[in-house]
Amino acid sequence: MTLNRKKRISYHSIVLDEWVMKINRTILPLAVIAIICLYPGTASDPSFPASDQEASWYAYENPEDAARLVENGSISALPDKSSLLIVDSKGKQSRTSLDIPTGGWAQLRLMPEASGEMQLFCLYPTGSVATILNTSVQKSKSYTAWYQAGLEGDYELWFTVDKAAPKSNSVKFLVQESEVADESAPMVGAGSIGGGGGRASKAIGSAPLMSYSMASPAAAPSPIASGAGRPSIGFSAGGAKDISNFRENILQDYLPLPSDVTYEGLFYDYYFDTGAALECKKLFCPSYSYAVSKDPISMQPQYYLSVGLNSGMTNFQRKKLNLVVVLDFSGSMGSPFDEYYYDRFGNKVEQKGDESSMSKTKMQIADESVVALLGQLKPEDRFGLVIFSDDAFLVDPLTSFADKDPERLKSRILKIKETYGTNMEAGMEEGTALFDRFLQADKSEYENRIIFLTDAMPNMGETGDLPLYQMLEDNADQGIYTTFIGIGVDFNTALVEGITKIKGANYYSVHSASEFQTRMNDEFDFMVTPLVFDLRLKLDAPGYEIEKVYGSPEADQATGELMKVNTLFPSKAEDGQVKGGVILVKLKKLSNQGNMRLTVSYEDRNGVQDSDEAEVDMAEENADFYQNSGIRKAVLLSRYADLLKNWMIDERKAADKGWKIVPSVTLANGIVIPIELGEWERQSLPLVVSEPYPELFGQFREYLQSEAQVLGDGTLEQEEAILKKLEGFAGPTIKGERR
Repeated sequence: MTLNRKKRISYHSIVLDEWVMKINRTILPLAVIAIICLYPGTASDPSFPASDQEASWYAYENPEDAARLVENGSISALPDKSSLLIVDSKGKQSRTSLDIPTGGWAQLRLMPEASGEMQLFCLYPTGSVATILNTSVQKSKSYTAWYQAGLEGDYELWFTVDKAAPKSNSVKFLVQESEVADESAPMVGAGSIGGGGGRASKAIGSAPLMSYSMASPAAAPSPIASGAGRPSIGFSAGGAKDISNFRENILQDYLPLPSDVTYEGLFYDYYFDTGAALECKKLFCPSYSYAVSKDPISMQPQYYLSVGLNSGMTNFQRKKLNLVVVLDFSGSMGSPFDEYYYDRFGNKVEQKGDESSMSKTKMQIADESVVALLGQLKPEDRFGLVIFSDDAFLVDPLTSFADKDPERLKSRILKIKETYGTNMEAGMEEGTALFDRFLQADKSEYENRIIFLTDAMPNMGETGDLPLYQMLEDNADQGIYTTFIGIGVDFNTALVEGITKIKGANYYSVHSASEFQTRMNDEFDFMVTPLVFDLRLKLDAPGYEIEKVYGSPEADQATGELMKVNTLFPSKAEDGQVKGGVILVKLKKLSNQGNMRLTVSYEDRNGVQDSDEAEVDMAEENADFYQNSGIRKAVLLSRYADLLKNWMIDERKAADKGWKIVPSVTLANGIVIPIELGEWERQSLPLVVSEPYPELFGQFREYLQSEAQVLGDGTLEQEEAILKKLEGFAGPTIKGERR
């Protein structure tokens, strides 16, 4: 994924004689050409004398005082108005415009005409204006601060002292790419400056000082308003919100990862009767149903309990939103959306054919998806954008959407091109920093969320999930929650599925920008508004214990008596059914004692705790018995997911070791609970269906057909189509050619 890059120069100092400047560039030595192309800030500016040409106007190394405003002392001649200048490394020469490479540090001199609160502003290439420095200054004093350039683009800076005073003059920076790149190297299409929230950081785009003052937020009405009528929402668990990556891999004749199929993602594709018998008059009201059902392969009876996720809310509205999008623009994002970037051996796949014959790249889909997200924002929301490859860059500051130029912002986003390696940690760190000045705001007024668009294939920095997990966990403790948007058929669900178990997290997969926009039109407000946290269900049942939990990303944290769900998100309710509105518990029967006491505890977004108790009597019933269609559908889908996961695990184990497949699912044992022992790289493996799975898929397809007819749910046909393909699969084809 990493392209070849030239080594950065640690410090920039150009010394050129006047006669050198007069020589035609076509006959200059290559070294001089490289310097001029890299750093045109002084070498190519004929308006400055020779002495100015010898000055050092920017550095790559992080200055010692980069994170603070430095007072230089009193000035003898007071300026007529506030003055802002770019000064050289010796502080002897100044100017008001500078060409500067990405990552370069330039020194600013500020001379205020009055005492008071000083604000330094930046106009970004996106058209947004943000305060990048806020501190107290005194009249007749001179100050210096450092500015770090981000990606290429035109930036304009000025400052004011108190709101009534006139603004200073402006200085302008033309930021240009800092490396000599091959002509074929991908272009970077976004600019960066400001951000970093007061950190002394080398991160590109950090402002010299970020001491922000915040006005007290105005009181806002609660986003949960009561009203007449039936509930408009129920709940669904956090984590995955689809299994689209699994479906896309099957469609393209690739063998999916077991993590491509999640139970909560599969459940969210369907509506469920939650079994609610009583009217819910508070935020969350669980309901319970039970079933005794024969395994369709072994025909052995199995016992289940479903938890219906109901709510008494009748008029849901989301809060105002502080939204930061973190966008991956690494090299792997340049591969076609429906093909893998790596083959099964970890080698980069060479793309064949001209561009017109290839699908859109992941980068194009991601850019268009970010533009689609902008359509969901309201004037009172705030929006910011960070992009990352091997490092992170601020494209647009976190400011009010009403103050932005949407068309200019969209144009800037659509020009972002892929380049270099993947450092997800750097992107998350830079995105998190944008919230620093808003963390003390009233949490009842604003929701804080990062939307992270990526193919999740890190190859730089910390490439495992632990550093990201820790960062997301810290963010969640601060009330900053995360949504991952998976891009491409080779989206690494194994990495993201693990880190989205964190409080307030969820993830989706993207197939096309138009499909994503349609989905966001329906679900954006739900996606960014977690309502129930730290849900715990305690089972007191002498005759049963919890064997497996389906429909929650925290299922592996369940014990014999306790089930935990970190987050519930609002979900659409229609005709008494809730989208993704159940969690299914598979029970191990210990005795014929059927009495159960169920205790549920949870807290809302304001930290207010609540609880609920219920008793369920699992009467002796012969299989097959279902209390309602909701638990029946959940049992069907859980078995379907178990069968698929066992197949994928068995195929990948066999491919990895070169063995003949040893099936986990047998006629004697039935569909067992999958055990995912290892981690697999997101590399392409051709779709293969080894014996005896074709027969097992056929047998299960008949079971699914029968259940779908009873349930009256035509949407289950999509699962029947997958089973039919797997049952009769004769070998993969890619773009018309048999592998």
